[in-house]
Amino acid sequence: MPSFDITSEVDDQEVRNAVDQAGREIANRFDFKNTDTSIELGENSITLRSSTEDRLAAARQVLQERLVKRGVSMKALDYAKVEEASGATTRQVATLVAGINSDKAKEINKFVKGLGLKGVQTQTQGESVRVTAKKRDSLQEIISECKAHNFDIPLQFGNFRD
Repeated sequence: MPSFDITSEVDDQEVRNAVDQAGREIANRFDFKNTDTSIELGENSITLRSSTEDRLAAARQVLQERLVKRGVSMKALDYAKVEEASGATTRQVATLVAGINSDKAKEINKFVKGLGLKGVQTQTQGESVRVTAKKRDSLQEIISECKAHNFDIPLQFGNFRD
């Protein structure tokens, strides 16, 4: 039976490149001079620091522009609230969301079942969801419906087998 996997992944190399580009742009832009603005990439997070909330918002916009140019979905970032840091600075942490947790997997399963297509089965496998169907056309319809629906995480459709 034909099948495919629904996954949620982020390309680490593209994120690293986007953070480097944003950091270089911030270092060179006049409006960021003497604001101690920086962007740091952690294990699964990006930390933005600046002297004011306005400069922090501008740095976030620069980062988002670089990520979009590199093809990284904005749904892959989960921003925490802006917090006061030491030395009269502000800080914000953006966590990289990768993988489908069990709640999102249940939501995807429920959505696919709710489409009412014949012979369609879903199965959660770790951090991905496998969808099988009797007809290839049903799988293609599921992919288009999932792309149209907003699950608040970036979805990729791969491992398509006939």
